[in-house]
Amino acid sequence: MPFQNITGNKFGQAGIPTSVAVLYTVPPNTRSYLKDIDIANNTGAPIQVTVYLVPAGGSPDPLGNVLVPNVTVPLYGQYQWTGTQIITDGDTIQMVASAIGCTINASGGEAV
Repeated sequence: MPFQNITGNKFGQAGIPTSVAVLYTVPPNTRSYLKDIDIANNTGAPIQVTVYLVPAGGSPDPLGNVLVPNVTVPLYGQYQWTGTQIITDGDTIQMVASAIGCTINASGGEAV
């Protein structure tokens, strides 16, 4: 099936929890292009954050599907990842933080 129409999309905006949670799941018959992740820390202490790109039916794996590996987001600071990652049907973007206080925004495009 050819993918012809690409639409810009916000994949998610959320507080990052201290246990792994799903931010975005690629819809059926869709190929998504992850282009940007912004993480903001709104606390007075540094917080470590990890972001995973998990294949459909898989689980987060520190040795197999980490995109952002345990980065320290400085107090009242931010971290930005930019690039291109292609994720397909059922794949997920998952995240976890060492403490409450960070928010994440992820965006890119979807081709259907």
